[in-house]
Amino acid sequence: MYRYRCLLYNQGLLPYLEALEWQRSLMRDRIQNPHLDDVLILLEHPPVYTLGQGAKPEFLKFDPEQTKFEVHRIERGGEVTYHCPGQLVGYPILNLQRHQKDLHWYLRQLEEVLIRVLAIYNLRGERIPGFTGVWVEGRKVAAIGIKVSRWITMHGFAFNVCPDMTGFNQIVPCGIADKPVASLAEWIPNITCEQVRPQIAKSFAEVFAVELVESVDKELFSVY
Repeated sequence: MYRYRCLLYNQGLLPYLEALEWQRSLMRDRIQNPHLDDVLILLEHPPVYTLGQGAKPEFLKFDPEQTKFEVHRIERGGEVTYHCPGQLVGYPILNLQRHQKDLHWYLRQLEEVLIRVLAIYNLRGERIPGFTGVWVEGRKVAAIGIKVSRWITMHGFAFNVCPDMTGFNQIVPCGIADKPVASLAEWIPNITCEQVRPQIAKSFAEVFAVELVESVDKELFSVY
């Protein structure tokens, strides 16, 4: 049933720039050697705002040049988003030549992973035509933004499990003013990221037909 191995890194709270350099290193390695295993990193970030390649500054409700907030413009697609503890972030480093060389397919597969996780909690995750992400009852619970180079992916999804949602008040999330954001905890009180991590891993393995192999090799952090 499983066609390929995928290394799973269950990390805790990791600074955004450290995780970004880790992803870039993993992507570079796989561009140079496409036979390396796929990777899925699951982690949380300290509070940080990120802007995709074409993100519009007006979607920030503060001056990024004069702020106490950590703000980074990065190479993924999409608009502005917010990361913080309680939000489970997934960074798949996949070789799409093994799967399907179709970016729209890949985005829909990432959505499917999270829709299946929501179904475990008897919640109906939905797509909205023309947008990327997952909604529950009209409120966005997961944002998705990717970069692909030579069919190797980086960046990924951010799933609001139980974060402090006040940080979203400083932005127009994903540039969508009329669709509010929400967290899983609003439907499932006391839910934690630790409870959701294995559900995401299982769903990811099913959707992408990979065998997840958990790894704790911290030496990967020293490659850059």
